[in-house]
Amino acid sequence: MILYIMGTFTISKKENGLIKFEFNSRKGKTLLTSQSYKTKEECEKDIHFLKTRIETVSFLKFKTPAGKFFFKMIYNGHIHGISRKFTTELLLTKGMDEIRNKFTEAEVLDFSEEIFFD
Repeated sequence: MILYIMGTFTISKKENGLIKFEFNSRKGKTLLTSQSYKTKEECEKDIHFLKTRIETVSFLKFKTPAGKFFFKMIYNGHIHGISRKFTTELLLTKGMDEIRNKFTEAEVLDFSEEIFFD
């Protein structure tokens, strides 16, 4: 039996009360963090919007002064998310490929109402 693992979207509330999603790899690493949304409904709507258009989303690559690589996910001139920093361009490419291949089938986990204590 082959276990098929997909990526996940994790919806959460930021300290300022706004909502965001993270797209996590099948290994659990955050690959992409979204823009901020005022409501969970706006966030969920954008996830669905991006899932249906992932084939036409653009990835704009950047390199930091420290030599790390990251990308911005753009659709129709609007930045929908920014990736984590990668140590090599190969890892950056693998991250973009995983988003292209796993985005549409990824499940959504909602932690926006959770309260965590230290």
